[in-house]
Amino acid sequence: MHYHFIAIGGSAMHNLAIALHIKGEKVSGSDDEIFEPSKGRLDKYGLLPNQIGWDDKSISKDIDAVILGMHARVDNPELVKAQQLQIPIFSYPEFIYEQTRSQIRVVIGGSHGKTSITSMILHVLKENKIEHNYMVGAHLEGFECMVKLSATAKIAVLEGDEYLSSPIDRRPKFHLYQPDIAVISGIAWDHINVFPTFENYISQFMIFSEQVSSDGALFYCENDEVLVEMIKKVGNVCLKNPYSTHQHFIEEGITYLLDDNGDRVPIEVFGEHNLQNLKAAQLVCVQLGVENDYFYKAIKSFKGASKRLELVKQNETSAFYKDFAHSPSKLKATTKALKEQFNNRKLIACMELHTFSSLNKEFLKEYKQTMNDADEAYVYYNRDTIKHKKLKDISEDDVYNSFGSENVKVLTSSDVLVEILKNKNWGNQNLLMMSSGNFDGIDFRSLADHLIC
Repeated sequence: MHYHFIAIGGSAMHNLAIALHIKGEKVSGSDDEIFEPSKGRLDKYGLLPNQIGWDDKSISKDIDAVILGMHARVDNPELVKAQQLQIPIFSYPEFIYEQTRSQIRVVIGGSHGKTSITSMILHVLKENKIEHNYMVGAHLEGFECMVKLSATAKIAVLEGDEYLSSPIDRRPKFHLYQPDIAVISGIAWDHINVFPTFENYISQFMIFSEQVSSDGALFYCENDEVLVEMIKKVGNVCLKNPYSTHQHFIEEGITYLLDDNGDRVPIEVFGEHNLQNLKAAQLVCVQLGVENDYFYKAIKSFKGASKRLELVKQNETSAFYKDFAHSPSKLKATTKALKEQFNNRKLIACMELHTFSSLNKEFLKEYKQTMNDADEAYVYYNRDTIKHKKLKDISEDDVYNSFGSENVKVLTSSDVLVEILKNKNWGNQNLLMMSSGNFDGIDFRSLADHLIC
């Protein structure tokens, strides 16, 4: 089969392209911009387009199907040509469903934690040598590609994003997967450019819940009051089981689980949300036939997903972590987790306002007191990013007043932020950098080498 990817440079898209190439399919693609790590990984497999940009000449009847990424627009010349030639067009979630429709589909949804839960499940299945297909939105240690689509696997574990599927398919991605086993980790309003009200946002998770197969299972976090109330309204007759934070304790900067026998199980991840995520992963693994003893043995070596409370560098008295956190709930949970794990150290937390939601003046109010657990907090945003996203300008006072805590300082220059960090004494202090972007290109590894000797 010949598959052509329009917008091949996306995080999920380039991984799907590589997965199909590994599977033995013919793959081509295009994009108007491709950045690292997508660029290097596509080049490694000979899939990097020869030129940047769109070209309708690359679309012909020799193509069996087009896979359309969200980055493309409805008037994309390659898309228009494919429509004219009546070539089948799929969004990547639609395509993944078609590839896994005969398998047991596990779909992890939620406003936060879905990447971590998915990653934990994949790690446990891999450690227990249980064959499975998968799609996850972050790099995992020990996995070459973040998508796998084999014909022999009987299980498919999929991260269920609630964002739109493609420019011509406005359904949330997780509405297309039709799960047999599902998880909802929590609901906290996000993507306001697509879901303008919280009620509209909640309704997407309601639809997802109703799609679980009637003889399947839905696990949901009982610590989320909004989610609990929503589940009460779900008419689906599938098994609906709540979960909470796994029993644990912290000792000298290490988190230990307590297993069924009360024995200590040291783990490398930490924080209340991660311990809720871990419990969800355990329930799914048990549903898939993994006994608890085997789960605990495997989870000990799980180091976390890329950019999810990921350790950049540490010494005996300080540590530098980075995290993908950008929404209010993620920001609050991540800051609190790091402070509780190292409660004898001062915490310097920095976050970048980068998404459509976070750069919206009205949505900014959702960030009230989300960084209270930091000893010092820095909130950075770039006014050029606001212009690029065609949003209304926001002032530094708007941001400061929205966060509503005196420990917060607002900056509009990443260079100034770096200088502030470089001039600090990092003895007995931790640094946390949080963003879905990169603070305008700050090299975290180089910064860590400068700060932590």
